[in-house]
Amino acid sequence: MAFSLRNSSDHGKVGLDIDGGFLAAVITTGGAIRRAASADLPDGLVRDGEVVDPTSLARAIKTFVADHKLPRNVRLGVSNQQIVMRMVELPRIEDAKEREAAVRFQAAEAIAMPLADAVLDYQLIERASVDGAERERIVVVAARKSMIDQVLDAVRTAGLKVDGIDLNAFALVRTLTTPREETDSLGENARVYCHLGGMTNLAIAVGSTCVFTRPLTTSWDADDAEIASSLAEEIRLSIDFHLNLPGARTVADVVLSGPGARREGLLSALDGLIGRPVSVAEPLGALPAHPMGPDEDPHRYTVAAGLALGAAA
Repeated sequence: MAFSLRNSSDHGKVGLDIDGGFLAAVITTGGAIRRAASADLPDGLVRDGEVVDPTSLARAIKTFVADHKLPRNVRLGVSNQQIVMRMVELPRIEDAKEREAAVRFQAAEAIAMPLADAVLDYQLIERASVDGAERERIVVVAARKSMIDQVLDAVRTAGLKVDGIDLNAFALVRTLTTPREETDSLGENARVYCHLGGMTNLAIAVGSTCVFTRPLTTSWDADDAEIASSLAEEIRLSIDFHLNLPGARTVADVVLSGPGARREGLLSALDGLIGRPVSVAEPLGALPAHPMGPDEDPHRYTVAAGLALGAAA
């Protein structure tokens, strides 16, 4: 199954986030959360965003779905070192097949991964006139087939049907983008989103369009000062890399999400280390409030909600 960077017309599907530390599922209907559920995952099933014990993970997913009586159709997200995202520029091409051929040709040069071993998708994000010539900016995503197959095998063994695979970064931006930002042009400043879950994931977006993503490697087993310093350094390096890309927009601020965003003292420490304003996002963005039990952490559902929104748009 290939990536699907485009919304489908299906409604009421489950966004399933296999975080590594937990499972989270969200069902949206009409742009609102209808149901949400989560459960802890045992250690060692998923490491750094990759499935390492598909049999045990399948068993955990099957139990989770049965316990919460969830639908069988799901939309998954992925985030790990086996994924590459690049921006390519092409002359304006009207024919879809010609554009796809041109994108694959450019991707073979821009992505350090044999395309025969990868699943690949792309999306046109901007058309502009450069020195009088029409150009297109296209985001291209490639992921190793073996990594995708491991995820699919575990989920299908659990008895689920996978309707699509998205990037966690895209789901993150989809949830946290405000209605005003959705209509902003790509001439606006960029924003960094840093999701602190079982896998730390960074996305840079302009309005509602994700233009850069990478997983981060900060260890959460260190002391607070070391965690803040390491995370700030990775965020700064990611911003520097982004700013060196053609057509990059200035980064205005950094927004934290995920369960780790509530870590005591982290926000104030990062604010002084990054050199840009840092804030903690509303975990479900602008989505209507959803009643949750007192023991529920809404920060677990940010990515799952974005996955569900991608399937139900």
